[in-house]
Amino acid sequence: MPELPSPAGGLTERMRAAAREPSLGRLSPHAREPGCGSSWLRARGAAVMAALGFATGGGNWFSALALGVTLLKCLLIPTYHSTDFEVHRNWLAITHSLPISQWYYEATSEWTLDYPPFFAWFEYALSHVAKYFDQEMLNVHNLNYSSSRTLLFQRFSVIFTDVLFVYAVHECCKCVDGKKAGKELTEKPKFILSVLLLWNFGLLIVDHIHFQYNGFLFGLMLLSIARLFQKRHVEGALLFAVLLHFKHIYLYVAPAYGIYLLRSYCFTANKPDGSIRWNSFSFVRLTSLGLIVFLVSALSLGPFLALNQLPQVLSRLFPFKRGLCHAYWAPNFWALYNALDKVLSVIGLEFKLLDPNKIPKASMTSGLVQQFQHTVLPSVTPLATLICTLMAILPSVFCLWFKPQGPRGFLRCLILCALSSFLFGWHVHEKAILLAVLPMSLLSVGKAGDASIFLILTTTGHYSLFPLLFTAPELPIKILLMLLFTIYSISSLKTLFRKEKPLFNWMETFYLLGLGPLEVFCEFVFPFTSWKLKYPFIPLLLTSVYCAVGITYAWFKLYVSVLTDPPVGKTKKQ
Repeated sequence: MPELPSPAGGLTERMRAAAREPSLGRLSPHAREPGCGSSWLRARGAAVMAALGFATGGGNWFSALALGVTLLKCLLIPTYHSTDFEVHRNWLAITHSLPISQWYYEATSEWTLDYPPFFAWFEYALSHVAKYFDQEMLNVHNLNYSSSRTLLFQRFSVIFTDVLFVYAVHECCKCVDGKKAGKELTEKPKFILSVLLLWNFGLLIVDHIHFQYNGFLFGLMLLSIARLFQKRHVEGALLFAVLLHFKHIYLYVAPAYGIYLLRSYCFTANKPDGSIRWNSFSFVRLTSLGLIVFLVSALSLGPFLALNQLPQVLSRLFPFKRGLCHAYWAPNFWALYNALDKVLSVIGLEFKLLDPNKIPKASMTSGLVQQFQHTVLPSVTPLATLICTLMAILPSVFCLWFKPQGPRGFLRCLILCALSSFLFGWHVHEKAILLAVLPMSLLSVGKAGDASIFLILTTTGHYSLFPLLFTAPELPIKILLMLLFTIYSISSLKTLFRKEKPLFNWMETFYLLGLGPLEVFCEFVFPFTSWKLKYPFIPLLLTSVYCAVGITYAWFKLYVSVLTDPPVGKTKKQ
């Protein structure tokens, strides 16, 4: 199943950005000690809240966290933005200036509308506010148009719509078990979870520097998850159905929703051993879920079905001609596969086992979004990636059905579906790792084992996003923000689980510390070597391959946990 096409284009975008004017982690070994990093961060957090006029011991701490991150987002307004900024400006123009019948046919710009209809209507609604800022941004023929007012509107529109994300985080915090809560506010699971979500490094740089609207979309997903935890299954199903028609990347986690709702909502009771009472099946509940999906889909796709444009819409949503990998960035299984093919081709040429004239011209390391043929290993087709993805997802889905573990089991299955699709999907974008990182935050404050997996996944996944911000002014910003977030994550979770075994073994610690030398080489050593002109892809290659190892390891470790944990037996269900 393909990832959404991203306008960012690897080395190609680097060259474009270099041609225009700029638009106005290392882990400390001492972090293993529970008291070292956490005391400094707690003091710093208390100072920030005091400066904002909030009492840390009262009920306003969540508001303080939300306000603080909002102020940070405002500070990031003048930073670099990617071609995604122009993409969404163009979509504003398309939906505002053209009738609905032309939305999915318009191709004046190379950045055509390729999100589902609800997102198109979202852009349409924004455009009616945008016209009061700068009418020229709504002209379809004003390609690559930018102005100070356009910049302010686009940036503030992302910040404003993040209100939904903030509300969703607040609802998720209600679902956190408070048994491990410490005496101090900063040691409480709810506080830690709020920071991990609201101040998530990856979401900050992807939305508020690189530029996208992931915040409110993840807000819909987290709110849907919260509703399932709260036994409000119909609301959770409705929110997820709406989300799918905003951005179809969330199809990756649809199997987890489908199986969980069928297992825990349509079947109303279990046997004492946790297995299903087949005679408890409720046809009425199944019909209500089906009706929700049908009505939401009809509302979204109905107008285009009436215009006989549904095939055109689907062709925009699923572009299989974009190649296996997106500009060689996504740190997944295919990055490892491509790297192995590259190594074998170099060895083959060195020992004259391959004919240089027969090597395919389209290269995976060109930084272009295109189809290419592997040199030594078999080339991969979209069907092959679909089969691999389904095979990777199926065990987690079977566990969700045969080894029910309640809402936490659903959440684990959702994360495994997201990670499996990320690792084996077709044309996966590096930003898609957030689809696993954010929900994994909810698990991290529940069990020490899940906290360990979260720290490996989030640290590696966040570092893999570094190539998105390749301009010099953003270098200290991304390094500082990731260091702060990573140090806080490790120290707070170590404090939360200080009575249990260490969160990392020596191998995991060594791997995570290796991100430091990797960053030093890619940013400060490689640019001054003779390889820069001949092998410009090396930093992306090293980042992708190194991070792919960590993400694959986290996926495997989570799978082992899911397969070995005992089922939660309940005699009755909601």
